[in-house]
Parts: sequence; C-alpha cells; structure tokens
Amino acid sequence: MSDKRHKRIHELIEPLRVPAGKKVHLPKDFDPGYSRKGLTKAQAPELLAEGIELLAEYQDRLYAADRSSVLLVLQAMDAAGKDGTIKHVMSGVNPQGVDVHPFKTPTVEELDHDFLWRCQKRLPDRGRIGIFNRSYYEETLVVRVHPEFLASQRLPADASKEPGIWKQRFHSINEWEKYLTAQGTKIIKVFLNVSKDEQAERFLARIDDPAKNWKFSHNDITERGYWDDYQRAYSEVLSHTSTKYAPWYVVPADKKWFARLATAAILIDALMEIDPQYPVLDDEGKSKLGEAKATLLSELPKRARDREKEGKY
Repeated sequence: MSDKRHKRIHELIEPLRVPAGKKVHLPKDFDPGYSRKGLTKAQAPELLAEGIELLAEYQDRLYAADRSSVLLVLQAMDAAGKDGTIKHVMSGVNPQGVDVHPFKTPTVEELDHDFLWRCQKRLPDRGRIGIFNRSYYEETLVVRVHPEFLASQRLPADASKEPGIWKQRFHSINEWEKYLTAQGTKIIKVFLNVSKDEQAERFLARIDDPAKNWKFSHNDITERGYWDDYQRAYSEVLSHTSTKYAPWYVVPADKKWFARLATAAILIDALMEIDPQYPVLDDEGKSKLGEAKATLLSELPKRARDREKEGKY
C-alpha cells in the first residue's frame, strides 16, 4: 500500500483511538454522531468497497504467511450495529480465513472456569482473523452493572469483593492481551458508540417491521434503563484497558455508513502493521516446482505445449 493511502487511513482512525492512560468520560469525550469532515454518506459505498478489496488482499497474505493472527473485539450497547458492521466489513473476504464468535450468557460449564476461559478457547489460529461479537469485556460491563451475577460465578470470597474485583479484572485482561500480542496475535478493540436517542429509533424500527420483530427483546428495554450505569462502566473499561499493544477505538455508531467505514479502516491498519508476505520458496522448492511443471506439460496435448512455447502458460 502506498504511504499516501496509509496516511489517509491513519487520519481517519486516529481521532477514534483511546490513548493509553487517558481518562475517558462518556458521552462527553466521544460524540456518537461524529463523522470525519469532508466524508459524506454518498461517498461511503465506493470507499467501503475499496477497503474491502484491500482487506481481502491482506487477509489472503495473512493466511498464506501463517505466522500471525488478528483478533477484532466488538463491544456496544444493544442496536449499535455489531452484526451489520461484521456483515458489511467482512463481505468480501474469504470465509475460510475468518471466525466470528458471539458471546451470550455464560453456560454452566463456562461458569465453572475463570472469566477468560471461554474466550481463550475461541482465539484465532495463526493466519486467521477472529471476531468476538461481545467478549470477555462483558465481565467488566454487564456484570459490573449487575453485580448480582457474581454470585453465579462462585468465586472465593476475597476475589468477589467490590470494587477490587474490577481493578483485578482490568489487570488480568491487560496482562492476557500483552501475552497474546507477544505470541503473534494482533488485538484491536472497537466500541460502537451509539447515542440513547438513536438506540430508541432503532428499537422502534424493529418493533414496526414484522421482519425485524425477532431482533427485539423486552429485556432490551430493561437494560436501556441502566444506560447511565453502562456509560460509566464503559468509561472505566476504556480508561483502564486501552494500551499501546491492544488499543480501544471509540467508533461513532449513529451513522451506520461511517461506523462500517471506520471499522474497516481500523482492521486494515492492523493488517498493514503486521505486513504479512507470501512465502518465498527456497532453491529446492523452486526446483521441485520446475519438475512438476515439466511433468504436467509432458502430459498435455501438442497444442498446449505450443502455447507454453508462446508464453501462454
């Protein structure tokens, strides 16, 4: 990729990055309705198509190199657009190289392990992109807003005390992400930041459209009642777990077109930093390729061999 295009991507996503150590206060610090000056909705489809094409190229190189992996963590309030973002951003990549894992209420088996266990099992293999639709961060968000959930985790008495448990979980997450980074997993974390008014509009759209009724749950309204608590919980997560090696990006989600474009740019930027290359054969490998080519050509009819001489193969 040219330095000029790389610079354009950085200019788009840098205002969305949470600097390591920054104290975040939502919603004051990040506007859910923000979009980069000069970009319009009319431009978005073409720009996203270019981004998807570039993403597909880098994904192919990542898969071929088979030395690193990428983990995209998506967090958001309900109706912020996680599913739609995944669908549109990943629409042009090879599905063989991507794994998407949604994390819902922990199972009985998962509750019998530490809070990172179920996500550890679903980390991407080398050469692959993994996407967590919600993640281990739920344990510092939903569980913090609803501390009664801690009882079902059957933790030792000292380990479940507030507020110390949240500080400990932030520390555990940071250390785990540092370890994964050292092992070759590039971690990027996106918070799709939707406003309360926009969430209401999207809920109403789901209620009014019979084809979307299935996406709405009465629990969505219940959780909406904890909006301010979630804003404080997300502020704490962003403040304590955005690091140089695993940064958070707060992506404005009121405009779906911008959220998808920005998320694609963040993912492309991560792949560019890895800069995976196609494997280069050594002399022995090249010799074997030549032998294989000669064998195949000898089996082809004369016309095909003539095409080989003409440089058509």
